[in-house]
Amino acid sequence: MARLICGLYAPSGGRIVFDGKDLGTADPREMLTLRRRFQMIFQDPYASLNPRWRVERIVAEPIRSHDLIKGDAAISKRVGELLTDVGLSPLDGEKYPHEFSGGQRQRISIARALSSNPEFLVCDEPTSALDVSVQAQILNLMKDLQREHGLTYLFISHNLAVVSHISTRVGVMYLGRIVEIAATRTLFERPLHPYTRMLQSAIPDMTMSGKPRTPVAGEVPNPLDPPTGCAFNPRCPFAREKCRVERPPLLPFEGADVACHGIHEGWVPVEFHRQPGLAA
Repeated sequence: MARLICGLYAPSGGRIVFDGKDLGTADPREMLTLRRRFQMIFQDPYASLNPRWRVERIVAEPIRSHDLIKGDAAISKRVGELLTDVGLSPLDGEKYPHEFSGGQRQRISIARALSSNPEFLVCDEPTSALDVSVQAQILNLMKDLQREHGLTYLFISHNLAVVSHISTRVGVMYLGRIVEIAATRTLFERPLHPYTRMLQSAIPDMTMSGKPRTPVAGEVPNPLDPPTGCAFNPRCPFAREKCRVERPPLLPFEGADVACHGIHEGWVPVEFHRQPGLAA
């Protein structure tokens, strides 16, 4: 999904709409203008930076590609400001990526993403390759930058603690389809879809509250040949025949959107609980 939005993959169907414009039908000149407004932070800071380029050239690449600033001196000054914004030194621009730690490399990736003055950042698991202590530093940096620059993030992660910390609205995907969307607090206090509940049950309970947990059953099906009906039905404890033959649409339900026949028709009980340490 992240690569489709950023134009790295061509969509085979559907629409990608950004600020009212369909990216699939935009002409090349219009697409170039739109691309200045969104950037991507990749999952692996080791692989996403060119090892043969100095940091200054890496960070300046979007500035030069979009012709945003004229003159080498002005570009170098802007690169120094960006490096300072992400907690590095302007002098670090003379170094190569291999001279930095993983967390510092991800800071360089964030500086590069900010260099075109984007409004929208696609963040593909930006902390999963980092140590836990460094993850916290990067997440706090991203929240500070969001407030300072008015950024919108599409933050992709498998870590629900990270999702709870950084997100205001959460969409849960299973086999490439959205099964539930809700505000962060709503999703963590009242998960609706059985898959969302299983994800939350997999979070370690540090308080040992003794709350019943739903084990994650079964194996993930082949995404190239998903089950008919609801893709989650082979693993769902509430599945009925309708779930096996009819794909549930994503419909509103008490402040959330959920794709589940059982929720909308009343045979899946709605639970209310609070995950310790989440959605605070």
